[in-house]
Amino acid sequence: MGDSLITIVAIVLAAILMFVFPLMAMSDRTDDVSQLAVETATTDFVDTVRTTGKLTANNYSKFVESINSTGNAYDVEMEIKVLDENPGKKTSQATQDKIGENVYYSMYTSQILDQLEQGGNNAAIALKEGDMFSASVKNTNTTLSQQLKNFFYTVTGNETYTIAASHAGIVTTNGTATN
Repeated sequence: MGDSLITIVAIVLAAILMFVFPLMAMSDRTDDVSQLAVETATTDFVDTVRTTGKLTANNYSKFVESINSTGNAYDVEMEIKVLDENPGKKTSQATQDKIGENVYYSMYTSQILDQLEQGGNNAAIALKEGDMFSASVKNTNTTLSQQLKNFFYTVTGNETYTIAASHAGIVTTNGTATN
């Protein structure tokens, strides 16, 4: 009786070692590849907006398409900080230098998408030099790796994500809108 119990335990352990742990390792590598793809796509998207000075509906749709090609669902958040130059003029001097502070006001994802949808496929939001643009991406679905870790370790919770990327920068060129 004792020999058959040891044999059953050995078979179960062998099955775990032969199938489950390699599956966990492969799913972790899949998440790593997805992470790299999302980081690269996010960086390229933000840098394109920064260097061209405009955010177009076409660029946004290509960005969303490229990150969704990893097989996961993502929440994309964008923010545009528009430079509202407040040039107070010195009246007592011959030179008119800017005084005071530059103030930024923010546009968030819902406002940005509303503007892009109103203009159709050729919609663009023109930015000017000094504006700031940022984008962050987080996966919203549970990946196979997360499911296996939840099953074996109960490490991750409902609000955690494994694939995320963010990138931001200052716009270097004045853009022109093509609405």
